[in-house]
Amino acid sequence: MWLDPIQQLVERQAIVDVIYAYCRNVDLVNEAAVADCFTEDCTVDYGPGMGAITRGKENIRERLGLGLHRFAATSHHVSNIEVVFDSDDSARAITYLYAWHRFPGDQPDAHLWAQYHDRMSKVQGRWLIADRVLKVAGQEAFDIPWYPIGRQEK
Repeated sequence: MWLDPIQQLVERQAIVDVIYAYCRNVDLVNEAAVADCFTEDCTVDYGPGMGAITRGKENIRERLGLGLHRFAATSHHVSNIEVVFDSDDSARAITYLYAWHRFPGDQPDAHLWAQYHDRMSKVQGRWLIADRVLKVAGQEAFDIPWYPIGRQEK
């Protein structure tokens, strides 16, 4: 791909930083900063139990601004970030996710063990999420269907 392995490391870290910024700003309910992690024409699919696919940066901002306020608190933790470059301005990333959600009142906390499957695009020198699909390995206290991570069956 690149002749300069140092530049590839720089680009990979820039992608990871976008994923971190997304999680931090989701937890802060900063919908404008979350939307800034996406391309203008992005698509986001949080799974069949979470409604229709969201298209466009402004719709992401609006959806998360409304949806995240239903929680008293959240904490998103990511690891095992794999990045594969398709070209100088396109990459794919799979990120492991643990997300804790506190509901207001006496409802039990919810937990999610999942993966973000992202297509990243470099736009005007900045890496952004172009497409995101959430796939779930396990959950507690969420009673909705999700996309599975794709474990191999015997």
